[in-house]
Amino acid sequence: MDVDAGHGAALGGSLPTQGELPLTRRLRSLLTWPAADGDPVTALVRAHRGIHPSADASVLRRAYTIAENMHRGQFRKSGEPYITHPFAVAQICADLGMDTITLVAALLHDTVEDTRYTLQALQEDFGREVAHLVDGVTKFDKAFYGKAAEAETVRKMIVAAGKDVRVLVIKLADRLHNMRTLGVRSAASRERIARKTLEVLVPLCDRLGIQTLKRELDDVVLLHLQPEEHARIARFVHDRPGWDAYLADVVARTRAALRRSRVDAEVSPRPRHLYSIWKDTVAGDHAAPFDLPRIAIVVDGPPTDCYAALGAVHGLWRPVPGRFKDFIASPKNNLYRSLHTSVCGPQDRTVEVLIRTTEMHRDAEYGVAAHYRFPRAAGRAEELAWLRRVLDWEQETVDPTQFMASLRCDLAEAQIQVVADGRQVVLPAGATPVDLAYELGTERGDHCLATRINGRLAPLSSELEEGDVVEIFTESDAESGFEVDVAPRGPRREWLGFVKSPHAQMQINRWFAEHTEPGISIADKVRLGRASIGLALRKHDRGLASDLPLLRLSEELGYPDLETLLVAVFDRSVEPDTVVQQLIDLVDHRQ
Repeated sequence: MDVDAGHGAALGGSLPTQGELPLTRRLRSLLTWPAADGDPVTALVRAHRGIHPSADASVLRRAYTIAENMHRGQFRKSGEPYITHPFAVAQICADLGMDTITLVAALLHDTVEDTRYTLQALQEDFGREVAHLVDGVTKFDKAFYGKAAEAETVRKMIVAAGKDVRVLVIKLADRLHNMRTLGVRSAASRERIARKTLEVLVPLCDRLGIQTLKRELDDVVLLHLQPEEHARIARFVHDRPGWDAYLADVVARTRAALRRSRVDAEVSPRPRHLYSIWKDTVAGDHAAPFDLPRIAIVVDGPPTDCYAALGAVHGLWRPVPGRFKDFIASPKNNLYRSLHTSVCGPQDRTVEVLIRTTEMHRDAEYGVAAHYRFPRAAGRAEELAWLRRVLDWEQETVDPTQFMASLRCDLAEAQIQVVADGRQVVLPAGATPVDLAYELGTERGDHCLATRINGRLAPLSSELEEGDVVEIFTESDAESGFEVDVAPRGPRREWLGFVKSPHAQMQINRWFAEHTEPGISIADKVRLGRASIGLALRKHDRGLASDLPLLRLSEELGYPDLETLLVAVFDRSVEPDTVVQQLIDLVDHRQ
């Protein structure tokens, strides 16, 4: 997808020569592409076969030939032949260790969208799998879908990923190359594209667990959204004295401690990337860039050896209270597993330590791609519970704007884990017992009446915290003797004011779309809505001599008739006090 062009100098590329005309750039690029050996596919095949020795090179060459022919005469904004983009996307996929089918789809991923090559022809040439992947990353036409095109494209991609997660891997590689080459776009375009990348694609990359891509995406987003901060953090990392020597000392002492404990492991420095340092600096409100020394211990053995390594480290240096996290016993939502601890290392400096097995380390680096890079690794693509959850509520969301808002919420990095029904449940930060109830099941959510948090009764609107033990009580619990306040069956509208998860919001709205309050007719709603307005008017010592002011207000607010406004007041779609204030303003202004 050609969202950008040009090479960012800060990322190792080169900006076009100052003042060089687009035609000149195109002529120059044609002279430098293909590569000096005349066959750019050779490098791609070499990288691919370095991980998959028996890969079929002929199908890659055939895909490249078709892509090059289809895109011939098309250029990027940098003046480079367009084929350089799909080739680079395929190279990123090869470096990840993806399979041949993914690389073929990467080479062809823009042909259906930008050339005369049809999806049917592609399927006939390369098969159904490749066609599915290409179709999954093909954008909807803005001329037809208008403002909804972007949201509908993301929705289509998520649905396609539910059948084959490789769709998302290609999309991330596509965006990474576009972000690498964003330099020749206008400042406004760079900011817009970087912000959209930060809001959706970076969290998607995190959910897929592909940290090797996420680190670069993070840093290039920082470059385009906060260029001064990017430069400041980069100078800090480059200039700090004694850093390498200090880490070498920590690594050497750690290796010795592990040998004494008979733990076979590799120990190495684990530097943070620029965005991570910047984020911690801002979160801690530090004046100078904040970065703690960090090492990684990769154990050559079973997970139990990770705890033996933890004991060796804590025996060597005093652990910092409150800084230990066990993501082996409680994996993150993207299936990340590791032990995290912080210790008072040499010179009383805080050192962060990550401890994991070789398999855990592969998963942490490559995420879902580990299944393709290391074929013996456990298949993670089938274990992505968050993707199944998104697909569940996606089907219930008709409005594309609401879908994108819900997706951004679901992908938010801030998450908590609570314990309910004897298992751990992942929820967005700020979630409430109602969110939890719906996560446990639609029936539990629709009929929840009360909650106990860490053994104490609490309001349903309470914000849950990491590690809370939560009990949910429903109407059936009340019938069996648990004391809860008598309340109407089904969800309450006020829940929509505090629930955080898209799933809970969808289910509550679904319930109200399918149910009407029992025993209350439209006429009753109109009467009670009018009564609510009358009571609200009394607070201002006002009253209504006729319906005329209300009729005028309903027209100004866009309601088809007065009855619809009064029903909206009853349903609390609009508050009586708000209507009354607008009514008073209308009447006083016209007087």
